[in-house]
Amino acid sequence: MTGKGATYLSHLSTDRLHDVEIRNFQEADMPLLEGLFRSVTVKEHAVFWWVGEPANWGNVFCAFRQGVMIAKGQVSIVNIVPSGHLPEARHSIYMNLKAVPEWEHDFELLDHLYMQLYARALELKATLPAEYSTFLCVGNDSEEQANNQFFKERHSFRHLNSLFSMNRDLGLPLTELTLPTGLEMKHWQMATAQEEEDYLRLEAEVWPDTPLGSNRLIEYKRNDLWTALVVREGETIVASLMVWREDNYGYIEDVFVREPWRKQGVAKYLLTQALMYSGSHGLSSVRLMVLTNNPSALKLYESLGFTARQEETRFCLDLE
Repeated sequence: MTGKGATYLSHLSTDRLHDVEIRNFQEADMPLLEGLFRSVTVKEHAVFWWVGEPANWGNVFCAFRQGVMIAKGQVSIVNIVPSGHLPEARHSIYMNLKAVPEWEHDFELLDHLYMQLYARALELKATLPAEYSTFLCVGNDSEEQANNQFFKERHSFRHLNSLFSMNRDLGLPLTELTLPTGLEMKHWQMATAQEEEDYLRLEAEVWPDTPLGSNRLIEYKRNDLWTALVVREGETIVASLMVWREDNYGYIEDVFVREPWRKQGVAKYLLTQALMYSGSHGLSSVRLMVLTNNPSALKLYESLGFTARQEETRFCLDLE
């Protein structure tokens, strides 16, 4: 198989799967993809990836039976560790694999898709800096029991972390806050490559184990209404977050405050500004994700009116 994504098997071998075809996603499959999405998301909180732009379709493999898309899987590089970081840091490649309800327990079908995705993940790993190892990860809603069982029991994925998806209704009242003296907040569009590099260098200092990387930053910046809110003391960046629109809600990502400026209300101020920014553009709510074992962050978000709406559990293995 090449990175362009060749058809895997026209027909699988067992009786139940003899008329199942697995191949890469194509433009003509879009109506079938929408049918798969509706079927999978009957379970309200299922974690379902969209296929993205055509350049990404070599990372997307679909299973078809009798003119119906019955399963889809895809992989994507999520974190790239730049040179010069902790040796225990890991690149991460994530996988998403979903089947319609009547096939979600057919682990033989899922195995065939998984093998394609694993092979593609190895190709993607070969493009990453070789000085660091790579995790292959998957994230599912905690209630997606069959899918979680497939990865844990069938392929020996181990627990990585768990996160709450939190929601804040923008119809609720919001108190405007002020920054400590000497600090100033501005929107930062990171309009040049040098500005992006400066941000990524700082972000990697704050999150050395899971740096954002240039690919994800570019992906984030493509979102409608994307902006970075940055607090500075003089020319020094002391805190930041990003916010953009997804559907009819705002989304907050990459919230950080550098060590010397913590516990001064800077994070709460930034979050309040992000909520006000989203509300000023007519959005009805704002979402973010937080580790379930981070009580200080949970307390902060809850103090601003965020409530947990679902829990995502992530698993990983060493990609070798």
